[in-house]
Amino acid sequence: MGNDLYDVVIIGGGPAGLTAGIYAQRAGLKTTLLEKEIAGGQVNEAPLIDNYPGIKGISGMELANKMKEHALSFSLNIENKEVQNISIEESVKVLQTNEGVLRSKAVIIATGAKPRRLKIKGEEEFSGRGVSYCATCDGPFFKEKVIASIGGGDRALKEGVYLSKIVSKLYLIHRRDKFRGEKINEDKLRERENVELVLNTVPEEIAGEQKVKAIKIKNVKTNEKSELKVDGVFIFVGVISRNEFIEAEKDDQGFLLTDAELQTSVKGVYAAGDCRSKVLRQVATAVGEGAAALYNAEQYIEKNF
Repeated sequence: MGNDLYDVVIIGGGPAGLTAGIYAQRAGLKTTLLEKEIAGGQVNEAPLIDNYPGIKGISGMELANKMKEHALSFSLNIENKEVQNISIEESVKVLQTNEGVLRSKAVIIATGAKPRRLKIKGEEEFSGRGVSYCATCDGPFFKEKVIASIGGGDRALKEGVYLSKIVSKLYLIHRRDKFRGEKINEDKLRERENVELVLNTVPEEIAGEQKVKAIKIKNVKTNEKSELKVDGVFIFVGVISRNEFIEAEKDDQGFLLTDAELQTSVKGVYAAGDCRSKVLRQVATAVGEGAAALYNAEQYIEKNF
């Protein structure tokens, strides 16, 4: 089929994609990894990672660089390209990118996910300066400080319990009067003296100067507006999977559905990491899935090409 046919094209250069790349190079597969931004993905935004086995107390950017260097030591080809569409021609995957077309026997999608934004005034301006989307990443920076946490699902409640152990005061803001998350975590929060539930309320603006100083809110039932003095704002209103370029089966939140071999509904196309429908989104799980996806893709290639 010509020299232009890859064995595997990996889309995404975060922990899952880089791990798949390392395994692919060790297997001697003709491989390229496409990353439209910078290698490491969301990991780069974490000031501290303290739960990755064997590496304690490392910044996300440093860990991402180590993973990239490891992959490059196996001569993995990494290209700065964005995939716009994937189609199939006689089992060959045709990837339309912003810089031309690539053809491959198998594809691993490891594009990750991004936090859903509130899209209110001040959110982007103060991102990294008091606005955060990860409690375990940034919570320790707000020890004994006053913060607001926004959201009412499982993640919002779990992260709220974690934050309540660190901060002096936590305002938990939710647009409804009932939470959608697990009751056990809701009960824990209701029992904490430093937690104040602010229900039927939506945030309208995050205010400050160099850093966050307040959040402006509105009660959705009374339309009454008020302001809370806070040192930080944590936002947990969901995540968005980055997989709009492929037509495959997805869950109701847009994450790719896979089988036990991490294969999507498109034969020969696998998914690993945060773009996949799953329970836990961590560096450790992404790395394991990257390795498994590559192994299964290799088996697929042997059987079909």
